Amino acid sequence: MSRPLDARTVLLVIAGGIAAYKSLEVIRRLRDKGARVRCILTRGGAEFVTPMSVAALSGEKVYQELFSLTDEGEMGHIRLARDCDAVVVAPATADLMARMASGQADDLATAVLLATDKPVLTAPAMNVQMWQHPATRRNVATLRGDGVQMIGPAAGDLACGEVGPGRMVEPDEIVAAVEALLSDAAHTLSGKTALVTSGPTREAIDPVRYLGNFSSGKQGHAIAAALARRGARVVLVTGPTAEAAPAGVEVRRVETGREMLDACRTALPADIAVFAAAVADWRPERPAAGKLKKSGQGAQGVSLALIQNPDILGTLAQAGPARPSLVVGFAAETESDAARLIERAAHKRASKNADWIVANDVSPGTGVLGGGRNTVHIVTAAGAESWPTLDKTQVADRLAERIATAIAEKDAARGAPAA
Repeated sequence: MSRPLDARTVLLVIAGGIAAYKSLEVIRRLRDKGARVRCILTRGGAEFVTPMSVAALSGEKVYQELFSLTDEGEMGHIRLARDCDAVVVAPATADLMARMASGQADDLATAVLLATDKPVLTAPAMNVQMWQHPATRRNVATLRGDGVQMIGPAAGDLACGEVGPGRMVEPDEIVAAVEALLSDAAHTLSGKTALVTSGPTREAIDPVRYLGNFSSGKQGHAIAAALARRGARVVLVTGPTAEAAPAGVEVRRVETGREMLDACRTALPADIAVFAAAVADWRPERPAAGKLKKSGQGAQGVSLALIQNPDILGTLAQAGPARPSLVVGFAAETESDAARLIERAAHKRASKNADWIVANDVSPGTGVLGGGRNTVHIVTAAGAESWPTLDKTQVADRLAERIATAIAEKDAARGAPAA
């Protein structure tokens, strides 16, 4: 039986960071999927993992030096750059990404990355302050503009003792991204446009306070990335979130629910719309012009008059020439009973005129809000399908695959050419 990456060659660049230890597992899992894995180990990478361990796991010679008399006698860096199906940089350090962005070629890794004509996937790993530094943000934007794909970084405890975005994503996520990059599914949505909303919104109470929620944007951003990997042109309208912009996705950042609706309207027409954002249902009727103060002795009660925010899903799912061909809404509930959760989602699907609703339980004990895993139920006109608990990237890939199938069926039904 064939494996997902049979007859594929992956060139893995291992740079100098503590996350290099995870690269050994990436090698093993890629080979388990059938891939041939050739490795470039930078001088920094060799401070964390040994050439012997990399060679043992890959079953291949490890390449380290640009000016190797034996390898470069046959223009080895060009051969490495071309004799592969994809290049993966894991970990991608701040230094290596900076040199990639500026087009340097002063060692084997950067020379290969500059010479390759194959897709490049990077998995950033660094200290949170390094990741958030303006120089790194500029380099990331440059690399994405050059077509380099990026997965992560994840947020959490870092080796330096700090907490925040900067962790290299786990090996199984990297391998899944490589599979998606090299699969036949990479072009199933070519020629299609997708609109995705993500993250929370913030509704001002006064100049320094707001109403909001705990949404991280992880699921919406993962869906945008999964649709882009399948060839769609994706516009991601996102509220405030620490999530990095997905590779190959056009990002439009907003704060409020009304701004999100306006941005969605300007993104139309679209073939696909996935409304995954956690839009605040209400906003203060009259935000204070100045910071609200406590008066007298101790805290005094403050009453806020709230009015409803626009219903983005309900507004854009209504029949009309601008309605996307497939409209997917989300229903986040604090309901642990799956049957009742699905019943509420079915009512929402009908009342909003959505094609599908993705329902999930976001009760505090589930860890869904802000976490990396999700348990969803897909509710359509035909009924409901419950998925097992999965990483949010896996939920996104399964949903994107289902969307691609549905769009292909719609095109076939009306006699449209396939993507």
